[in-house]
Amino acid sequence: MKDKVLLFINGDAPKSFPNLENYNLIACTDGAFHYLKELNFPLDKLDFISGDFDSHIGADENVYQKKFIHTPDQERTDFHKALEIILEKGFKNVDVFGGSGGEQDHFLGNLTVAFGFKNQMNIKFYDEFSEYYFLPKSFVIDGVKDEIISLYPFPSVENITTKGLKWELNNINANMTTDMLTRNLAIENQVSIEYENGDLLIFIGKKLIK
Repeated sequence: MKDKVLLFINGDAPKSFPNLENYNLIACTDGAFHYLKELNFPLDKLDFISGDFDSHIGADENVYQKKFIHTPDQERTDFHKALEIILEKGFKNVDVFGGSGGEQDHFLGNLTVAFGFKNQMNIKFYDEFSEYYFLPKSFVIDGVKDEIISLYPFPSVENITTKGLKWELNNINANMTTDMLTRNLAIENQVSIEYENGDLLIFIGKKLIK
């Protein structure tokens, strides 16, 4: 059984959708529900719609009420609460659309939420420009030749070593306030990244989920 979830949250609406057959759970927050409807997404494919429902749900949408999960807690974001529901359902691999765009404090907040779940779930964000996610301490990425690779300490990382990039890193330490590790280029189809301590976010130039 696949352990893969597709989650839409309330940032910029995606330009296209991945293959829905690759997922065994599909969900959205209440804000994302509106853009999915406008984009003619097959709403019957949604397994649940969660949030505080401060975004108006019209009478014609009440047919989906059986899929609503009301999460009124204002101390956590709708994204955070959706991830909790997904984790409770036993899933750990989540592809997120709508994590960027719109108000940039939401984007930073979404990264912070994902950071808080990084030891419990594998969360990947996709938008019009890139895919991005937190890396484990040893990681290999395939099929990335000629893609832009940006690494971002969150907030610091020690002893990064890479293989397959135009400008290789060899046991360097980096901090988000002083070091720029962005806009590198994959010159090999396979790129490996290792580091010892800290946390590291990767951005990979746009590619679609197959």
